Amino acid sequence: MRRAVFLDRDGVINRSIVRDGKPYPPMTLEEFELLPGVPEAVRTLSAAGFLIVVATNQPDIATGKQRPEVVEEMHAALRRRLPVDDIRMCPHTGGQGCDCRKPLPGMLTAAARDHGIDLSASYMVGDRWRDVEAGKAAGCFTFFIDYGYQEQAPARPPDRVVASLAEAAAIILGR
Repeated sequence: MRRAVFLDRDGVINRSIVRDGKPYPPMTLEEFELLPGVPEAVRTLSAAGFLIVVATNQPDIATGKQRPEVVEEMHAALRRRLPVDDIRMCPHTGGQGCDCRKPLPGMLTAAARDHGIDLSASYMVGDRWRDVEAGKAAGCFTFFIDYGYQEQAPARPPDRVVASLAEAAAIILGR
């Protein structure tokens, strides 16, 4: 079985657009900006043998606010810049009844089946309560990057609160 680091996309890998204390995904490829320290952190984790799996909710596709091809352009740019092994995306809203939308663990469990991942030896890094809940439900060690968003906090506490992916990566590599 392999170990993985599951990463939320917006706010963990790339900069979220924050308005009125709430995070939003970038709407254009030009707004898609990697956060400082992310390339180094992802490369280091990958070199240490972890699978890197991005797990991202993108409900703006379902609501028509975002075009699927723009999201795919962002993901292609991500693949060019980072050693990402897989990108899992949920394009649904909360009311569509899927099992892939975080806080449900569907993206993580599907990736585990497809790649032979031991979820109990893996990590989830996110910046929103849904990420922590999905990681907990899948049995992963969870990291919460706390930006102080004006939204609900994780119902179950994360295993660690950190300031960045780089900090989470250093902790993972030290375990």
